[in-house]
Amino acid sequence: MDMAVLRAHAHQVLDDATIPELPGAYHGKVRDNYDLPDGRRIIIATDRLSAFDRILAAIPFKGQVLTQTARFWFEATADICPNHVLDYPDPNVVVGRRLDILPVEIVVRGYLAGTTATSILTMYRRGEREMYGVRLPDGLKPNERLPEAIITPTTKAFDGGHDEPLSPVQIIDQGLLTPEQWKTLSHYALALFARGQAMAAERGLILADTKYEFGVDKDGRILLADEIHTPDSSRYWIAASYAERFAAGERPESFDKDFVRNWVAERCDPYKDPIPPIPADLILETAGVYVRAFEMITGQAFAPPSPDEPILERVRRNLAPYFSG
Repeated sequence: MDMAVLRAHAHQVLDDATIPELPGAYHGKVRDNYDLPDGRRIIIATDRLSAFDRILAAIPFKGQVLTQTARFWFEATADICPNHVLDYPDPNVVVGRRLDILPVEIVVRGYLAGTTATSILTMYRRGEREMYGVRLPDGLKPNERLPEAIITPTTKAFDGGHDEPLSPVQIIDQGLLTPEQWKTLSHYALALFARGQAMAAERGLILADTKYEFGVDKDGRILLADEIHTPDSSRYWIAASYAERFAAGERPESFDKDFVRNWVAERCDPYKDPIPPIPADLILETAGVYVRAFEMITGQAFAPPSPDEPILERVRRNLAPYFSG
């Protein structure tokens, strides 16, 4: 999508999806949620960009890209693992079953990569070889493919806490999951990741790692929730340039969506200072990356929203059948 098209849609952002007619409101950093009395949850993906524990900007198309990318993958993996999806009444909206989210964050990794304190590359560089209940061999290089994909579970931190690495033994001993739940969840996670890697390879992409969130429905079934294999929950690399960059010790080519985040971090302390005005072209560049990611990941052409109707008005119209009373 060229810059002219992006500029034509620059005004079309969904930065707030407050809909008073819907009950059970819960507003997250990126998604606005509504819980219906019958056990369904309406999840509206806004265009808000969250970083540094605050909202930096609204990126055109971002919410639609995330919702539709997740839809592509939910439909492509429904034979592997049941998911929470019930309906898609709008390009930015999914209606799903309300679940009790399991207290373990699941990340599956196929490569020695990452920058956070709990990433396997960070831990490997510290000299650790035993991590997450698995042992990695000596001699691996940054961004190298692992002998096999591994699950790196962590605690789900709340109230500003930090995620902590877990092993399967710790998960069961601490009562976070039952042995049967862990067996089911780990089977689902590895199978979903294998399907994701295979389909990404067909599109010229490497799915290096990804995050999954699972929950339990009222009947005790484990279901996949939230999102799957989106640009926000996954690390994708461009396959064609991977070998050359790896041999040169360079970072793999990826969907670089961090223009706004990096621009802000270079100009202030984003945890303390006011955020300076962000250039419009920087926001549009980020929108372009999200569109490119959607089209490469799914193989589908992105359909921008109609310029004649504000996105919130369209969402309200499509959700009118869910209004109480």
